[in-house]
Parts: sequence; structure tokens; C-alpha cells
Amino acid sequence: MTFEPLYSLSGLCVGALVGITGVGGGSLMTPLLVLLFGVHPATAVGTDLLYAAITKTAGTAVHGMHGRVNWKIVGSLAAGSLPAALLMLWLLAGVDRKSIGVTNTITTALGWLLVMTAIMLVFRGPILELARRAIGDRTPPKPTTILALTVILGFVLGVLVTLTSVGAGALGVTILLVLYPRLDVREIVGSDIVHAVPLTLIGGTGYWLIGEIDWPMLFALLIGSIPGIIIGSLLAPKLHERTIRIVLAATLAVVALKLLTG
Repeated sequence: MTFEPLYSLSGLCVGALVGITGVGGGSLMTPLLVLLFGVHPATAVGTDLLYAAITKTAGTAVHGMHGRVNWKIVGSLAAGSLPAALLMLWLLAGVDRKSIGVTNTITTALGWLLVMTAIMLVFRGPILELARRAIGDRTPPKPTTILALTVILGFVLGVLVTLTSVGAGALGVTILLVLYPRLDVREIVGSDIVHAVPLTLIGGTGYWLIGEIDWPMLFALLIGSIPGIIIGSLLAPKLHERTIRIVLAATLAVVALKLLTG
């Protein structure tokens, strides 16, 4: 139960980047813990899920106060993601999480998700434009179809987030923008953040119950990240976000390569 200042410094840096770019901390924090500090992937994922649940709660309050939450989308995502999270936790509880097979599964999944996140950071605009052109003048899907697709998206996000702590941010928002092209981007982002709170809370609690939470590390990360997010939010309007996103995407790509190649 010793306090590690480097965890707080890492939390400060990650929090600042989250505040500037809006990219979920899981894309940054989990690989940082695994590669820089040598934390076991399962412990890094579990600790980061609780970290995300706490930090995203503040974001939920902000978006809720400004009316930027579509509760129908939140409920549809949760209908798929929460059962998926419980299923993944049940599977993880029944295996040797320190085994080479499980470790490789988590790191490989994390690596590919970081690649996809990097792509979304740089090319979200063109991807959405291609999707709109592909849909074109076709008859819009029925509301029941959109609802079903949202639940399926929630299930996929539940699996990915519980396994790697990554996926609900850049990937989830991009697909939601395709499914709900008429909604304001801020409403999509707000709904995604609100949905992430119960998902990460259930995931983090599950990892706690199976003994994969490092509490001193969690507290040290929070001590640094909370002021980091505030600083990043204040700096964001003064910085060139596009440039930061490209640098961040390149960093994620390098980290992903390291995870995938060992």
C-alpha cells in the first residue's frame, strides 16, 4: 500500500489529453500501465475500468445539466452492453488470468482496438462521409431496425470494454453517428459518456470481485487525472485540436505495434 508519484504524473498527462481531445482514458491509460509500468493486463484493465467510471461520472453530470443526453440511445446501448459485460466477467472469472493465453488475448485485442481508435481519430470525417454516400437516397431504416442495431452495438462494446477497457469512445461514437445522422454530435457524445458510466462501473466492480484491482494505483491515478482533465479542458480552446489528434493517433499506433509484436 505505497503511494507511487509516477502513477499520479501519468494520470495528470492522460487526464490533460482526455480534456483536450475527448478521447477516452482507456485508450491511453491501459497501454501505459502495461507497457511503462509492467502491470499485468487484467489488473490494468480492471483498475482502468473503475478509474473511467469515476472520471466519466463528472462528464455525465455536465452533459446531463446541458440536456445533451439521449436516454433512448443510452438505454438501448445498455440493454446490450451490460449483459455482455456480465458474460465476459463470468468467462474471465473461470480462467487463469495470469496464463499466457489470456494475457495474449487481452494484449492482442487491446492492440487492434488502439489501431482502430487511431484510424477513427484521424479519418472519422471521411469515414462518416463514405457512410452517408453509401446510404445515399435509400429508404431510411425502420426505427425498430435502428433500435436493434443499437442494442447489438452495445453488446459489442460491452465485450470490448470489459476485455480491454477500450472501445466505447472513438469507435462507439463513430458508429452512433452513422446510425443517428440527424442527431447533434454533442448529443451523441453525451449519450456515449453517460452509457459508459454503468458499463465501466459494472466491469470494474466485476474485476474487483475476482481480485484484479490495484487500489493504491487507482487512487494515485485519480489524484493526477482529475486536475489533468480540468487543465486539458481549459487549454483545449487555445490549442489546435486537429494537430493534437494526429499526434495522439500516431502515438496510439506505435503503442499498438508494441503490444501486437511484443
